[in-house]
Amino acid sequence: MSQKRSALTPVPDEVGHHYDRFALSAATKPGDNLHVGYWDDPESEVSPDEAADRLTDVMAEKLKIGAGSRVLDVGCGVGGPGVRIARLTGARVTGISVSQEQVRLANSLAESAGLAEQVLFQRANAMELPFPAQSFDAAIALESIPHMPDRGQVLAQVCRSLRPGGRLVLTDLFERAPIPAAKRPTVDGFHDYFMSTMVQAEDYPPLLRQAGLWFEEISDISEQTLRKSFIWLSARMSRAQPGLAAMFGDEMTGRFDAADMVDVPEFGYLMVVAKRPEE
Repeated sequence: MSQKRSALTPVPDEVGHHYDRFALSAATKPGDNLHVGYWDDPESEVSPDEAADRLTDVMAEKLKIGAGSRVLDVGCGVGGPGVRIARLTGARVTGISVSQEQVRLANSLAESAGLAEQVLFQRANAMELPFPAQSFDAAIALESIPHMPDRGQVLAQVCRSLRPGGRLVLTDLFERAPIPAAKRPTVDGFHDYFMSTMVQAEDYPPLLRQAGLWFEEISDISEQTLRKSFIWLSARMSRAQPGLAAMFGDEMTGRFDAADMVDVPEFGYLMVVAKRPEE
């Protein structure tokens, strides 16, 4: 399985520092959903924030959890999905991120939502999960695994942390078709900006098997997610540009426009469902 990125493979500490600065910049506000939206109908007028909540809900439904379930949120961002899952299902959620600032904002969100006793976020590396074996009934990785240096190692760590029968639902970036050379700089710019990599869809069944997980489902949800999300992200980044420039300097100024990704249909977004087999 080859991770496709023009630059070096993401390093957890560097990713954490990168997203610390995003969390402190004007590009992030309390309660943010820092991931794409899901529109059931491409013609829907649902807002990006509502669509982002819808993606969380679609994934949570596949976890098959309820009140009292223990859920691991792998790469929790600033806490929006984890808090939403806890509120809607009654599950107890533990979220992790390599960004200390994201963790701070996520815990603040849980407290303001009155869920601090039910939802906890902490700084941790998904490559070395700090939890005893079989600690969780389910795990979710919403758009976080593209930022990790070794998907197989993360999946093995998640498998170890799940109880028998526990389910994992994740989203990832993948190459739907070979990306033309003319579009490659745009895709490389995306990966460099967000410190990510992408895979081939066919990589997942063997990755899951090698990690000890049973493959259940893989879905290409690019049509439901990417176009409107890239348009929204472009507008948001444009509004936040002065704050991003102040935080990142020339490093992040004028290097990438998410709107350019609309014209790269070969760039895809998938959802994967797996579970740890019953013993």
